[in-house]
Amino acid sequence: MAVGVPGDREVDLGKLGEHLAPAEVELVTAEDFEGREDLVRGYVGPQGLEKVRYIADPRVAPGTAWITGANKQDKHAKNVVCGRDFEVDDYLDVVVVEEGDPCPSCGTGLKLDRAIEIGHIFQLGRKYADTFQLDVLGQQGKPVRVTMGSYGIGVSRAVAALAEQTADDKGLCWPKEVAPADVHVVAAGKALQTELALDVAEKLGAAGARVLVDDRAGVSPGVKFTDAELIGVPQILVAGRRSAEGVVELKDRRTGEREELTVEEAITRLTS
Repeated sequence: MAVGVPGDREVDLGKLGEHLAPAEVELVTAEDFEGREDLVRGYVGPQGLEKVRYIADPRVAPGTAWITGANKQDKHAKNVVCGRDFEVDDYLDVVVVEEGDPCPSCGTGLKLDRAIEIGHIFQLGRKYADTFQLDVLGQQGKPVRVTMGSYGIGVSRAVAALAEQTADDKGLCWPKEVAPADVHVVAAGKALQTELALDVAEKLGAAGARVLVDDRAGVSPGVKFTDAELIGVPQILVAGRRSAEGVVELKDRRTGEREELTVEEAITRLTS
């Protein structure tokens, strides 16, 4: 079997496979040309195909003229007309979709955007059901061969989609529902600040909050703040310059809003 498409388009092997299922699609190799004098690798033209089923894209319409291989080494042919010089056995939409291609439903030019495949559905037909002779009782009480399908949602892909859609120029910015923690407690650096940060983190954890603590020694406050924004936990709680007064700073990761609260007020706010 051969597939003909315009020279500026590529064959979508996935679409071709769906059209030809349950047959499997494989590209020809150099070995496939051995012993076939009628097929010259790199210069195959539809006008020279014999005993080969020829499938073409609908753009290769009757009456259209093309430049093709001439079925001779280093030779091409021009003004090869469909319907005069070669015939198409079947027309199938098998090209890779490009911007501006007509929608198959309404004809409007398509616009292509980047996307992440989160879920998928596969129509398996009866390929595997036939192999295993998988039958069930039908409405008439007689065996009926099962038509199979499968579907799934990729959890890791869903996480990637969430990360991409919610991130900003500072890093990740997780929605509360899927964040790795509810609050990121940062100790600015001094011993008193670290002690307060650990105490607040313990109280938050006891109240049911999921807490991430940055009490790294020898790391500057600026690096810790940058890392907290990069990680993207919804709330960032900083034990900083007013730690001696029992006051901490609460920052909303998404909006950037900051507020100074007492430890008790912060715990109430974050666990309410």
